[in-house]
Amino acid sequence: QVQLVESGGGSVQPGGSLRPSCAASGFTLDRFVIGWFRQAPGKGRQGVSCIGRRDGDAYYADSARGRFTISRDNAKNTVYLQMNSLKPEDTGVYYCAPGPPTIDAERLCVGGAEGSWGQGTQVIVSS
Repeated sequence: QVQLVESGGGSVQPGGSLRPSCAASGFTLDRFVIGWFRQAPGKGRQGVSCIGRRDGDAYYADSARGRFTISRDNAKNTVYLQMNSLKPEDTGVYYCAPGPPTIDAERLCVGGAEGSWGQGTQVIVSS
């Protein structure tokens, strides 16, 4: 069964850090562009950060740039999103999704992902 499973969210105070994980099963994750998307309460799903297949191909939304780092661990078939200096506006459910190998990271994050979504992982930033 092909699926992506998100984990590693949690509840932190402003300024804290979290590192959600996106683990793939049933397919080799490094063959695809992978993106992290956030759905804030009452809002639509938006691209936060995406990573392409080529070295150095990574995209960050303005809200994430300088604070978040996306990375792959191909041996573990997992993509991570290191989130530092968290703010209350980072609160939401974080989902990961694949994009076709023919596109780059920015296109996935800006254009959005197709197909079904997993359960996501909840991130709450609050004092």
